[in-house]
Amino acid sequence: MRADLPEPSAEERAHSEQLHQLIRAEIRNSNGLIGFDRYMELALYAPGLGYYSAGATKFGAAGDFVTAPELGFVFARCLARASAPRARGADVVELGPGSGALAAELLLELDRLNARPARYRLLERSADLRDRQRATLQSRCPQFAAMTEWLDAPPGESWSGVLIANEVVDALPVRLFELRDDRVFERCVGLNDSDDFDWRERDAAPTFEAAVRARLSGLSLPQPYRSEYCASLSPWLAEVTATLSDGAAWLIDYGHTRREYYAPQRREGTLRCHYRHRVHDDPLILTGLQDITAWVDFDALGDSAIASEFRVSSFSTQAEFLMANGLDTVFAHGYDVAPDEASRYRLAQEVKRLTLPGEMGDAFRVMTFQRGYSSAAAPTA
Repeated sequence: MRADLPEPSAEERAHSEQLHQLIRAEIRNSNGLIGFDRYMELALYAPGLGYYSAGATKFGAAGDFVTAPELGFVFARCLARASAPRARGADVVELGPGSGALAAELLLELDRLNARPARYRLLERSADLRDRQRATLQSRCPQFAAMTEWLDAPPGESWSGVLIANEVVDALPVRLFELRDDRVFERCVGLNDSDDFDWRERDAAPTFEAAVRARLSGLSLPQPYRSEYCASLSPWLAEVTATLSDGAAWLIDYGHTRREYYAPQRREGTLRCHYRHRVHDDPLILTGLQDITAWVDFDALGDSAIASEFRVSSFSTQAEFLMANGLDTVFAHGYDVAPDEASRYRLAQEVKRLTLPGEMGDAFRVMTFQRGYSSAAAPTA
């Protein structure tokens, strides 16, 4: 255990050990190593044991990280203003709804904008997170109970409306590579003599090497150079949008364009772990107790959208998106109705964190896709 990280409790350690046993067995049954993407999938999503499948608090001050909706109402109200024309009388499907904070504030703001959807559908497989989302919606907007429903999988029937994914793509499992001596190697996970997880390496399979070289084409990079790519991005996007016949999708996450992503100064990649508001780069510890993420290659995301027959209608920083969708109005109204000076101060701090370059303003990007709408009705940035 790293000295700079808080010690997990005995109960947390026991939980992590159960997940260790599951992954160890898979490694032993796979000739002593598995791809990092498989390790990440199990660490985050193994039923009942993975980070997002188990019941520990993840979001907010008591969890491991804070998302934009957890900061207050500003982000959700601006997103509601952007999506209102598409949401009115249609369906809203939110992927990975977290604590339910975004759903609650979106519903309230859409209602104020006279753009109430017919249904608000939350795609969430974790029973523990569903319980937390229900509690959030019940406490903050019980009047919408009849129009909210939870999904185990993307809608099976054709639908129209709005798809929202806030900080979802960064949690898709990634494959790791190292470029060294002009060769491509895949970084994998095995076991050391103490039965702890350890890094392993193998020659890249031809298809994996071709995918890596395509992403690095035309770039001059130092060697050795380590990074990652999300091989599951296109299949995932195709799956979650397969039945969206007429609508728009907003995907918000921290990420880069491809040249920013695979930049010389980023020679160790973007893989990061979040544990009790500490950020570090060791995904092989605290298995099942910490979040594991990689920044999003937004060029790859745009290509995947086009391959799924969407039109990419906008791409901006989060700061630009919020300012284009009523940030001034949302802030002014919130400031006017704030009950005291402390509330006004918190609101100002929220806006700063959402928009300043050193905070979320530039690191987070917003990409909007549309399918079935005329270009004249394209969503705003």
